[in-house]
Amino acid sequence: MAKSEEDQGKELWRPNRHKATSKTTKLVVAIVLLISAGLLAVVTIGGWERLQSTGAAVLTIIFGVLYIFFAILVIRWNRGILPVIAALAVLIAIFGAVSVPSWFDRAKDGLDSPILPEDLLGMLTVLVVVVQLVLVAVAMVAFQQEWNVEEERPTGEGRMAGEPA
Repeated sequence: MAKSEEDQGKELWRPNRHKATSKTTKLVVAIVLLISAGLLAVVTIGGWERLQSTGAAVLTIIFGVLYIFFAILVIRWNRGILPVIAALAVLIAIFGAVSVPSWFDRAKDGLDSPILPEDLLGMLTVLVVVVQLVLVAVAMVAFQQEWNVEEERPTGEGRMAGEPA
């Protein structure tokens, strides 16, 4: 679609994406997503032999892959994925909180151990719950930063140092 004469010489500018707080929050959300994916993978693989069903293990791996995909979307400034991230984090936090006692209950003599010790898997699951709660908080902070706000301005006008052309 060709630009009209009136639109020529104008560009869309997203002022909230150039703020240091927005850049930092974006990075924090992406890092917490990747940490979550890593923790989910370690707990799932470390306890694979003792998980109640293979379906639950596969679903957890799918959640980890989704978190990696979500991290990519956040790095690309996709603000719309942030509420989905928060909702999935709440769901995983609930599942993790429910499963914590069962890992500690398995740490008894006479029971076969999974690849990682049960106590370690229990502590990692507690850590998963805590990281999910942090993820909810940082995703909602990022959502409030309004990364989607766009302004139209004349081309090349009002650029700050370090801002892309």
